[in-house]
Amino acid sequence: MEDDSVPRAVTPVVLHFDATCPFAWVTSRWLLEVERLQPIDLRFRVMSLSVLNEHRELEPWYREFNDRARGPARVCAAAEALHGNTVLRDLYTALGRRLHLERNNDHDVVITESLDELGLPASLAKAAHGVGFFGPVLASIPKGDEAIRLFQATRTLAGTGAFAELKRGRGALDVR
Repeated sequence: MEDDSVPRAVTPVVLHFDATCPFAWVTSRWLLEVERLQPIDLRFRVMSLSVLNEHRELEPWYREFNDRARGPARVCAAAEALHGNTVLRDLYTALGRRLHLERNNDHDVVITESLDELGLPASLAKAAHGVGFFGPVLASIPKGDEAIRLFQATRTLAGTGAFAELKRGRGALDVR
């Protein structure tokens, strides 16, 4: 029999979730129940099934599921960047309730309603369709004005909807 007078250490628990994953949803609700019944230090972290499975060969239906998962994950990451980690618990709950309990598969509507429910800026929804690309691939580390020019040029390219790719031969690698 346990001695209730001896204080127990609070167990840290980090849940990595993809808002669209039904298994992560079930696990999160279980951990919230545990937290209600026993002291644990429960923290939420964004994870993306789409990124995790990006280069894996998947069944077509699961590839489509993964590709659609990017939007909610990007919104969660943007909200965390703006408001800190503590926003994730409530945002995940709002998104998850709509996705998993109400079975709403319109991610844009789910995101908009969830942000509104929490009083978060509607502009965070733009992150769902944000631009992402690989690169730039650099052979040396730009310094000073060159670093700034490259950064500004990269932002310009990223903001140009028609931009797809830019390549040229690689020079010698200089990591200094």
